[in-house]
Amino acid sequence: MRTMGSKVILVIVDGLAWEVARTGMGYLLALRESGRASLYRMECELPSLSRPLYECILTGVAPVESGVVHNDVRRLTSQTGIFHLAAAAGLVTAAAAYHWVSELYNRTPFDAGRDRFTDDASLPIQHGIFYHSDDYPDAYSLLDGEHLRRKHVPDFLLIHPMGVDDAGHRHGLDSMQYRNAVRHVDMLLSVLMPTWLAEGYQVLVTGDHGMSNDLRHGGALPEERLVPLFLAGSRFSGGADVVPRQTQLCGLMADLLAVPHDKPGCPELLV
Repeated sequence: MRTMGSKVILVIVDGLAWEVARTGMGYLLALRESGRASLYRMECELPSLSRPLYECILTGVAPVESGVVHNDVRRLTSQTGIFHLAAAAGLVTAAAAYHWVSELYNRTPFDAGRDRFTDDASLPIQHGIFYHSDDYPDAYSLLDGEHLRRKHVPDFLLIHPMGVDDAGHRHGLDSMQYRNAVRHVDMLLSVLMPTWLAEGYQVLVTGDHGMSNDLRHGGALPEERLVPLFLAGSRFSGGADVVPRQTQLCGLMADLLAVPHDKPGCPELLV
């Protein structure tokens, strides 16, 4: 009999740079100060671009190994990822995310009329609400995720808001628009996370990559590579000396779900 796992929510805040997160996300930082969450500085893989790093986070495979090395690689993944692992174990999966996630794990190319709202138990992402506009409001993507959570009670749920990244591309890292976008998504999380945690979810909040003052990312500048990893839930150890890698997140989540896998994990983060 399979060991009972925990339900997991992964929030990837697109373009969330470490320096702004560690000073601007007041709610998540309050959880940390009160001992209800932990915060780690994590270096994203290269290139520091979105589609390659969605693939990295969700499969545990670095871009140079997965072959998803730029944003225009439009094909299904060649890797086994957390959605595949969870679905193969009979768990329920869901995502409220940018349409590139659908293209990586469900169907390529994305057809909005077919794929925007997905309910298909044969797919790795069984239940999905996928958006295809970069300025899709974060309030909508978070509520899309909450709708999926309430309706389908998924064991693994990805929520992926894009507003921080969009503000960075328009105004740059060192702008009030970018900082306020970070504050805004933190406020949205403060509405939802108390319920998630009270219901026993293990919650990970991270960024795929950071942002630069050139209105871009993709390289190895610290502001492009350094992202936060907030962990909240009863299964996390809160160990202060751990340095997690982005390639370990898939294995970490698989361990939380208690599904078989061969991914690199980070057992030091778990109790």
